[in-house]
Amino acid sequence: MATLLYRLGRFSFRRKGRIAAVWLLLLILLGVGAATLMGPTSDKFSMPGTESQRALDDLDRQFPQAGGATGAIVLAAPEGEKLDPAAVAPVVKEASGLDGVIAAMDPFRTGSVSQDGRYALIQVQFDKPADEVTDKQKSAYEAVGADVEDLRVEHGGEVMGGDVEVGSTEALGVLVAAVVLVVTFGSLVAAGMTLLNALIGVAVGMAGLFSLTGVIELTSTAPILALMLGLAVGIDYSLFITSRYRQYLTEGHEPEEAAGRATGTAGSAVVFAGATVVIALAGLSVVGIPFLSVMGLAAAGTVAVAVLVALTLLPAFLAFAGEKILPRKQRHADGHAAENGTAPEGFGFTWGRIVTKLRVPLLIVGILGLGALTLPAQDMRMALPDAGTAAEGSPAREAYDLTSEGFGEGFNGRLIAVVNGEDAQSTGAAAEKATALIKDTDGILTVAPPQLNEQGTTALLTIIPEAGPTAVATEDAVHDIRDRVADIEGADIALTGATALGIDVSEKLADALPVYLLLVVGLSILLLMLVFRSVLVPLKAALGFLLTVGATFGITVAIFQEGHLAGLVGVDTPGPLVSFLPILLIGILFGLAMDYEVFLVSRMREDFVHGAGPQAAMVSGMGHNARVVTAAALIMTAVFGGFVLMDDPIIKSIGFALAVGVVIDAFVVRMTLVPAVMSLLGRAAWWLPKPLDKALPDLDIEGEKLNRQLAARTREEDPVSV
Repeated sequence: MATLLYRLGRFSFRRKGRIAAVWLLLLILLGVGAATLMGPTSDKFSMPGTESQRALDDLDRQFPQAGGATGAIVLAAPEGEKLDPAAVAPVVKEASGLDGVIAAMDPFRTGSVSQDGRYALIQVQFDKPADEVTDKQKSAYEAVGADVEDLRVEHGGEVMGGDVEVGSTEALGVLVAAVVLVVTFGSLVAAGMTLLNALIGVAVGMAGLFSLTGVIELTSTAPILALMLGLAVGIDYSLFITSRYRQYLTEGHEPEEAAGRATGTAGSAVVFAGATVVIALAGLSVVGIPFLSVMGLAAAGTVAVAVLVALTLLPAFLAFAGEKILPRKQRHADGHAAENGTAPEGFGFTWGRIVTKLRVPLLIVGILGLGALTLPAQDMRMALPDAGTAAEGSPAREAYDLTSEGFGEGFNGRLIAVVNGEDAQSTGAAAEKATALIKDTDGILTVAPPQLNEQGTTALLTIIPEAGPTAVATEDAVHDIRDRVADIEGADIALTGATALGIDVSEKLADALPVYLLLVVGLSILLLMLVFRSVLVPLKAALGFLLTVGATFGITVAIFQEGHLAGLVGVDTPGPLVSFLPILLIGILFGLAMDYEVFLVSRMREDFVHGAGPQAAMVSGMGHNARVVTAAALIMTAVFGGFVLMDDPIIKSIGFALAVGVVIDAFVVRMTLVPAVMSLLGRAAWWLPKPLDKALPDLDIEGEKLNRQLAARTREEDPVSV
């Protein structure tokens, strides 16, 4: 593989104009496609195979008028006063007349008025699902009651869900990345070129993704996740190859040869690292949850584009940059690279020697420390987000809080029991029995009278729990209701609604989490065994990954769920983690962890194979790659950290968890625990049984075969033809 990439790098370097033109043309075509074909994203979470999804599907067939989005307009009179029906009636009339609204219910007729008479709920039924309600219709809905005096009017419900928008906060991460690149390279040209290369890759990937939204339904978080990952890995992959290119220049190689060697060696590691990220993200499809599969595939596609851009467009940019890629002091007056001879040792060498001397204490402190950080993860709860965790001051949050204030949190977590019978008589009898059983269930406040479809064969029971949508008591009540109504004869009864769907999603993901974790860990062991031709190195890498995941879960739970230091990251209301965060985090961190493992340990293996002792090889690997890995980790942390500044709680938690995970994995696990273990194992680290050695293919990630070929041909003065 290294030889093939070497040739690709030299080809792209020589044909710089054509390569740049091809990528520019592709960007323009995809940009036009995105502008003309882009469709809306969705906040809908479907869950095939669950009771709640089955009930929703039945509603679409049997009771279509109840399958659209719902809205809840909350009204409140001044403190100490009561609502006047005459003052509420115009609001109901205005809501009823909105485009796309089937009906708006007068709260004084439905009994949706608080006991003190100060609060009222107007239930609004739309004719289409939330993701099909237009922005114009949403704006009109939010304007209902704007002219009412002396009453507070807030607008909530499913219809208030909106797309997550990318704003200026993400630019802060890119700015920090630019500063890190300038410090690392000591050259504005090198930093700017690396960043530009990554941004072009992200632009191509995102344009392609948005072009597909016209035919593929994406959740609103999928493009943000793709942007987050594409930007982070794009910068990192360009950083790795550019750093190796500069190294070859300072060793006296001609620019074209340096580009070929950098692409063949560092590029091989980039291919492997990118492949692990893509496989881990695409592997989310095995969970069997459509929205999660789409999220994983969308992000995987963007990462794949980042790899292609790093292998082809970057060498072309290196050709355009010429010797300016080096700091001024490393260039001769004629513009050629100056050979530095023996470069001064950096902090990486010093740290490697420190780790060698203190390997046992560092291992004990590191493992115990990460284990302690993992402890809060024992209490991790998962749920789909609701308006109660939305940013304070947002319309959805204001409506949620006002509803809770006037009626209790349970009114924000309504459940729906769907009763399907063969005829009106059996449906009515089953609905009556179900109502009695549900009312007698712990944690249930009330059950509204049944609503029947025109044929009378489907009945809806609206259930109000006592606690909020994500409360443990509500989850217990859902399970109790399902157990109680399971034996009712004459009709099929299923519990659904946003709250029940959230519970089903969380439980299915929780069940899939151990299986997916096992899949990822097994995959990491196999892939690293192929790369490093060792048994203990992959096992060590997998155990380090588990420490990273555990500590990251623990810290995220402590802040986002338990509320410790929550204000520092802008969390207004702690609550359960978004249900797909843990499994998504495992997939992404796995790929990133393998990035650092490959770039650090591959140099150790390279030196060991060439005759260095195990301790010297470990110190050399740290010395040559610690600076680049540090810069890469800081860049990823900055990019992910930029998303913590967003108001959306889902994106905020994902960005925070990824940033923390990168810090832990890069600085604690890969740059401390890994070299300590390698030093402790010595030669045993590279042991591989002979039968396995013969069975495993040699991937030549670090270009060992390529280096031998180049050295031999150089001696014969017959360079490799390209």
